[in-house]
Amino acid sequence: MKFSWKTVLLWTLPALVIGFFLWQGSFATAPANMGRNAASTRMTYGRFLEYLDANRVVSVDLYEGGRTAIVEAVDPELDNRLQRLRVDLPGNAPELLTRLRTAKINFNVHPVRNDGAIWGLLGNLVFPLLLIGGLFLLFRRSSNIPGGPGQAMNFGKSRARFQMEAKTGVMFDDVAGIDEAKEELQEVVSFLKKPEKFTAVGARIPKGVLLVGPPGTGKTLLAKAIAGEAGVPFFSISGSEFVEMFVGVGASRVRDLFKKAKENAPCIVFIDEIDAVGRQRGAGIGGGNDEREQTLNQLLTEMDGFEGNTGVIIIAATNRPDVLDAALLRPGRFDRQVTVDAPDIKGRLEVLNVHARNKKLAPEISLDAIARRTPGFSGADLANLLNEAAILTARRRKDAITMAEIDDAVDRVVAGMEGTPLVDSKSKRLIAYHEIGHAIIGTLVKGHDPVQKVTLIPRGQARGLTWFMPSDDQSLISRAQILARITGALGGRAAEEVIFGDAEVTTGAGNDLQQVTNMARQMVTRFGMSNLGPLSLESQQGEVFLGRDWLTRSDYSEEIAARIDAQVRSIVEHCYDDARQIIRDNREVIDRLVDLLIEKETIDGEEFRQIVAEYTDIPEKERYTPQL
Repeated sequence: MKFSWKTVLLWTLPALVIGFFLWQGSFATAPANMGRNAASTRMTYGRFLEYLDANRVVSVDLYEGGRTAIVEAVDPELDNRLQRLRVDLPGNAPELLTRLRTAKINFNVHPVRNDGAIWGLLGNLVFPLLLIGGLFLLFRRSSNIPGGPGQAMNFGKSRARFQMEAKTGVMFDDVAGIDEAKEELQEVVSFLKKPEKFTAVGARIPKGVLLVGPPGTGKTLLAKAIAGEAGVPFFSISGSEFVEMFVGVGASRVRDLFKKAKENAPCIVFIDEIDAVGRQRGAGIGGGNDEREQTLNQLLTEMDGFEGNTGVIIIAATNRPDVLDAALLRPGRFDRQVTVDAPDIKGRLEVLNVHARNKKLAPEISLDAIARRTPGFSGADLANLLNEAAILTARRRKDAITMAEIDDAVDRVVAGMEGTPLVDSKSKRLIAYHEIGHAIIGTLVKGHDPVQKVTLIPRGQARGLTWFMPSDDQSLISRAQILARITGALGGRAAEEVIFGDAEVTTGAGNDLQQVTNMARQMVTRFGMSNLGPLSLESQQGEVFLGRDWLTRSDYSEEIAARIDAQVRSIVEHCYDDARQIIRDNREVIDRLVDLLIEKETIDGEEFRQIVAEYTDIPEKERYTPQL
């Protein structure tokens, strides 16, 4: 059983205090100057007088001002042996001394010592001293605890982690897939190392660099690389560490941070998740958060105010640049905004090469094939993918990672954990037709991504899955490609209706219908791909920012809103008709594929296309092209 220092202290202090007072009380109750031979046997005052009359008393020692006597007397009951007895004398017995002189008995009067007053004074001082000492130990111990009571006077100090020479273990060579961002930030490092190269032509050091991008793309990793490359003092702090419940604490911490930074200039200050403190001012209904706004005002002043911050470079990261205050984004504060986006296929290959350094890969592993299979993956997603594959390899007791582990890891990262295989039933056959419906349309419709595999193995909430593999990273998507995706997404519902009838359609197409409606609406309201013409009727922003978008008026009338709904419905219905027609025209190959899928549970994309080619020999350029 373990005891903490607090428990020991809480039990020890009261025990010491109680023990001291008990000891003091017992000491005070005994005569302070009776010596070691004080008698323990008592005698009454009347019996003492009887002994005195019988001449049995040999000597008397008087203590405590005549209130106590130690008497040596001869006891006839003990063969006249000498015995020491203690007698409590009455306070008003002045005749006792006269009788002792008359009887010629030796007696001594011992003066009263003032030890009681000394011990009383010490007793009154010991408890306060013990209490003060215990509190001192408590505060000293808690001063090492972040936010403890010992730091009550330091809550206004900056909590930034400081490194004179940041040894993060990360260099620019360890950051892959974001070459444009690296190039921008390498200039900052060069400026810190060789400022004369830039100042010679009149260039000034940038005051701030804002890293913007989705989560997991490597913003914090870039900051670590800058710290490792620059070789200058490095401060790192999170935006949420500025704001506290006490008004003025955030602004005080900002001042303290920049004071320390100026003392160590040139240096780098990295603020992660700056949107926690840098949101637009006045964004609250009926006034904003005064503490956060005071913190932001102080940050704006320190970055580019009256005094300036020469030699201090601020690097901040956020994935919500839309909510940042405009004053924070202007040149002079954040001179550069570096977009750290998800890597393209070349970038993904570079990221995979970095994270595969410490992995044991089988010879047949192709990182290029993995990069093609993972469009939209961020650097963190790719690192997690290889780690999941390594875990599966260890679980299966293999010596190296194979493509089987890579495939399962991709499926797990994208769709979730593998579930229990379906039993043969009507439900399993219906799910098989649903997935084959997606795959057959994806194969026969021009402009659709090719099928990678079709499986009946449940993952996450999905009872079956159809995977498509984009041929390349598509930053621009044509109208025909969007219509092809809408038609492919409706293939599952179309197969259910054509094969089993309208009464047997299931809820399995719920997620497909959400995607279809979203794509069709974006065609009408954002991309100008409808009969309404080239109009952008809705912004790309999806989240409402309180105070800015809460009372935003619609950009179009109710009549246009009704026409938008009609156009969305027209697009979806047209694509649904096309999907049902394709299912009817290819019923024979669909039935064969369903039987094969139920038997094998997974069909590879290449095998799928070979079977389809036996029944429908249609060249790529003559495939069905969806049109409105």
